Amino acid sequence: MGIIACQSATESNTKTIETKGLSGEGVKVSSAHSNWIEEHFQTAIVNLGLEQLGYQIIEPKELSYPAIHLAVANGDLDYTPVHGDKAHQKFFENSGGEEKLQKVGVLIPGTTQGYQIDKKTADQYNITNLEQLKKPEIAKLFDFDGDGKANLTGCNPGWGCELTIEHHMDAYGLRDTFEQDKGEYTTLLADTITRYEQGESILLYVFNPHWISSVLIPGKDVVWLEVPFTSLPESQGKVTEKDVFVDGKNLGFPIGKYRIVANKKFLAANPVAKRWFELVQISIDDMNAESLRIKDGEDRPEDIRRHAEEWVEKNQELWDSWIEEAKQAAS
Repeated sequence: MGIIACQSATESNTKTIETKGLSGEGVKVSSAHSNWIEEHFQTAIVNLGLEQLGYQIIEPKELSYPAIHLAVANGDLDYTPVHGDKAHQKFFENSGGEEKLQKVGVLIPGTTQGYQIDKKTADQYNITNLEQLKKPEIAKLFDFDGDGKANLTGCNPGWGCELTIEHHMDAYGLRDTFEQDKGEYTTLLADTITRYEQGESILLYVFNPHWISSVLIPGKDVVWLEVPFTSLPESQGKVTEKDVFVDGKNLGFPIGKYRIVANKKFLAANPVAKRWFELVQISIDDMNAESLRIKDGEDRPEDIRRHAEEWVEKNQELWDSWIEEAKQAAS
């Protein structure tokens, strides 16, 4: 894969095979995240552990989700800590699936996502369900470009959420009255917040963990919309009603988790790294706190590295137990 030229698959695999069973000594590890800046934090935490286990960390790449999965499958990268379970299943399968890749551990459990509107509009027009946007008079409340369709603050092109939203538009019959504004998510959110502060109605896609829920607070500034029934892309596999209900509402997206996806050959050659991937975990609350720090200006690479080191210190006892357990995998 031409995207990553700094390290060949052969070089990486040879080094890992030569050191099989050792605690990471001399093994270079490559990874990637997307341009979602919060992912720099979780990547830094995973890599801090690998460093402590003796691995040499190559500077992580910033790529699209499909490119990340393909690069890991091809051996151009060793792992990624940003696989969204369910949402990224299509990228996983399109890159070779279980023949080349393996999902390991649960890095961040309990992620949620769905649709929100401002509470003022919801209360005034009694809007509780996404299906109500099929009505032109309701859709026009959220139309800010004058085409008569509700404007949803949506996702970056190529993200899993973009694909699910497009699926929902067809499944719920929303094409005539509803459109997804795609682009840089953080930029779209900034515009949405400005419109909200000016008293306009807003409709947005929200992912948690993210700072947006600290700025537009659910129950105070915004409310979740239910969907009329569960319908998801086939690539996400079987999803039960339990998977999509949060606080008694069907949000239309399954409760998710970030998992580590690694190259199977890398895992086979590096049992210590594999065990580390299985153990390390970051809470939703900690991710939300980091997201807010980033929003407040601590967003440089050195800031995020410092935040990761502070997180380790805060969780030192648990961290040390993970490190010791991972080391045992070498024996």
